[in-house]
Amino acid sequence: MRTILWIAAIFGLAGIASSFALRTNAEATAPEDKQPVHKAFGIEKRELWTTSKVKGSPEPPDPYAIAKAYPNQKFTEPLELTPVPGKKAWVTAERYGKIFTFDGDFTKGDKKLVLDVGRVVYGVVLHPKFQENGFIYVSSITEMDKPDGSRISRFEVKDRSVMTADLKSEKVILTWPSGGHNGGCLRFGPEGFLYLSTGDGSGIADGRETGQDLSDLLGSIIRIDVDKEEDGKAYRIPPDNPFVNMKGARGEVYAYGIRQCWKISFDSATGDLWAGEVGQDLWESVYKIEKGGNYGWSVMEGNHPFRPERKKGPTPILKPLIEHNHSEFRSLTGGFIYHGKRLPELRGAYIYGDYDTGRVWMLRYDTQNKKVIEHRELAKTNLRIVAWGQDADGEVYAVDFVSGGIFHLVPAPPAANATAFPRKLSETGLFADTAKLTPAKGLIPYSVNAELWSDGATKERFMAIPGDGKIEYETVTYPQPSPGSVPGWRFPDGTVMVKTFSLETEPGKHHRLETRLLVGKIVGGTEEYGDQVWSGYTYIWNDAQTDAELADLKGVDREFTIKTATGERKQNWHFPSRAECNMCHTVTGKYTLGVNTAQMNKDHNYGGIIANQLATLEHLEVFDRKLPAPVEKLGKLADYRDTKASLDDRARAYLHANCSHCHRKWGGGNAEFQLISSLPLKELGVIDVKPGQGTFDLKDPRILVPGEPERSLIHHRMTRLGLGRMPHIASTVVDEDAVKLIGDWIKAMPK
Repeated sequence: MRTILWIAAIFGLAGIASSFALRTNAEATAPEDKQPVHKAFGIEKRELWTTSKVKGSPEPPDPYAIAKAYPNQKFTEPLELTPVPGKKAWVTAERYGKIFTFDGDFTKGDKKLVLDVGRVVYGVVLHPKFQENGFIYVSSITEMDKPDGSRISRFEVKDRSVMTADLKSEKVILTWPSGGHNGGCLRFGPEGFLYLSTGDGSGIADGRETGQDLSDLLGSIIRIDVDKEEDGKAYRIPPDNPFVNMKGARGEVYAYGIRQCWKISFDSATGDLWAGEVGQDLWESVYKIEKGGNYGWSVMEGNHPFRPERKKGPTPILKPLIEHNHSEFRSLTGGFIYHGKRLPELRGAYIYGDYDTGRVWMLRYDTQNKKVIEHRELAKTNLRIVAWGQDADGEVYAVDFVSGGIFHLVPAPPAANATAFPRKLSETGLFADTAKLTPAKGLIPYSVNAELWSDGATKERFMAIPGDGKIEYETVTYPQPSPGSVPGWRFPDGTVMVKTFSLETEPGKHHRLETRLLVGKIVGGTEEYGDQVWSGYTYIWNDAQTDAELADLKGVDREFTIKTATGERKQNWHFPSRAECNMCHTVTGKYTLGVNTAQMNKDHNYGGIIANQLATLEHLEVFDRKLPAPVEKLGKLADYRDTKASLDDRARAYLHANCSHCHRKWGGGNAEFQLISSLPLKELGVIDVKPGQGTFDLKDPRILVPGEPERSLIHHRMTRLGLGRMPHIASTVVDEDAVKLIGDWIKAMPK
């Protein structure tokens, strides 16, 4: 399953920013004839920000919203939702092996444990004749990187009224190699055969080159008859499978050229097989699967060449119905054709979503003319959509990996009288003088202890809190349990975090690139149900540096010339899409990544007055309560550029700031380890742990090998550009100082 953008957050005060000089932390400086002085707080009196024009959205409102369909149901890291044939009930599978059933009546809250497999489960499906035979089929991982580490097992529920399966009834039906992409989605087709989607078994770039190889079961969709046994197998290969008679091919293969189809489904009306494909570098795809179809991986990624020099399979490569580039989607979760009655306008449409961005889309396909005739976004959500389910009535439900809830689409409430969203930075009400970047009255400047690497750019930060609103200090705790996760701050409705990026394009000359806004909206309810929504926008500065214009929702890339004392070079800069902002500013990261106690507990230069930022905010009564302890006793990240700090503190701070918003419990990172600084090193799950996302041609690598940076993927992936780079979005320049820091840290560890 499933990057690094920016920390966005800032306060500012009128008159202060006019004396700002661009530095790494972009703090105000004292006039040249005065030395800065240290004081207990940096700003004497809070002024109120009352000029906000950052309201509404630049896009038309979505036609649908997401709502809890089963308010009384909650699961722990669910990965699948499937109906019970012959009964109005559901079965859901949790990641670590527990399988539950619950009533299809949303007013009933009881769930019952059917089975605890005791290992990682990726898929579950009940036999179409379940009421007669009681068979449940489960895909699971027994051990990673083993030739038979993935398996389909059959369990039996003898008494369907009790719905308890006997663990000892397990019968292994099929095994295949386990690896970085395991697939695991199970569905019964209209003819009664069992279908399985498998991944390519590698972490990256189809390292096993199995996508076009029919001699194994990886990178394929498998079709078997589990009602019969044949040739010593616990199943029969249907005689009409497309490659039964091909020499060297596995007869179980129904389609191939698959990277990681994360959820397949059958159209209950037509029997057509649909699949959502998780791409690698740039593209997420939806396929309509044909018997014998070749979907291109890893020669192609969707419609685009990936490794065109690799050997192709024996059948022509077929194209996806649609694609999303990574400005919209990052990890597509395949859905279902909607046949319900609640939303008649969506009947016949394929509903699907994205795990990373939470967005929900639809497409409508004209089978006769073989073309997509409608394709549009339905809703923006804060969910980690990990699966979809469909009941016997054709209604479709989304499963949220983080909250463990089950949701469905509902018509969006009527939009309030919309105000024009500012198209220029000068129209936002954030700056008194945009060209000089002088903040409007009421903004408060700030800096952070540990910077996010942004390809050498410097940043100026402000926080804008409407009126006399207050920050709730460390009240954001969801989701829990999350080891090492510290509470976040909760901001008033309409808060805007502001960050301006600049590059030194020639010695002593900084060019403003963009100003990013992160805008908070409080929507009511509880943390678990998503009581706040943060939206990101970026404004691109003009060449005259007088103003900035709102970027397109899909973002854009531009090339800049960087002149140095030794010559000049070209540097690409990525202006993020709206969706990309939400990949890092997530509920698990407490949304505003850089505005928290550990990052803000530092001295800041307020125009010649140096003072602790937390003490300053407390003095201004910005917090809703007194700080729980003196600032020197509160949590604090190290400045990883400060060589006076310990090597361990510096390295841990760098990894926390640059990696931990994904690499934490429920953070969205594909790997199982964590990189938050508040956990002891031994609890991060990195020491001598085999990588789950490929070896990158290293000899016997681990995530981190004490004393050996050359075998440590944490270090190696920081050195890469392009494929396999970490961070893998929003960065095209290696942070050489950080590479040395992490390398020195690993070298210093005792073997």
